[in-house]
Amino acid sequence: MQSPMEIALEEARAAAARGEVPVGAVVTDAAGVVLARAGNEVEARRDPTAHAEMLALGAAAAARGGKYLADCVLTVSLEPCPLCAAAASLYRVKRVVFGAYDPKGGGVEHGARIFAAPSCHHAPEVVGGVRESEAAELLRAFFLARR
Repeated sequence: MQSPMEIALEEARAAAARGEVPVGAVVTDAAGVVLARAGNEVEARRDPTAHAEMLALGAAAAARGGKYLADCVLTVSLEPCPLCAAAASLYRVKRVVFGAYDPKGGGVEHGARIFAAPSCHHAPEVVGGVRESEAAELLRAFFLARR
């Protein structure tokens, strides 16, 4: 059985193969069952909000038929940006697990630090750096090939 981070990395690799920034996300329930998985689709959809996290969270909530994912874990290959961190908070996910840190665009451990903001109504548990080097290498290789 694949770990959630392996699924997120698989989605990131698939996104890169499609010409998307290699970020993948998966939402699992309390039993570890995958509710939804996605990779970035910003270019394909021509939608700057079509981040892997946004797509996976929306699909998981739709699969459940509700708006909250209180017993769920969002696993992402890259530290969520402020948009995706805010979405995780609004969906009330229990935990956010991510791979590579994002000092430039992150919104959890860097930048806006959404979960630490006084306006944040729900702050999930956070675990960063899971398979960090592998996730970071996907991004490095993707952007190196673009230069």
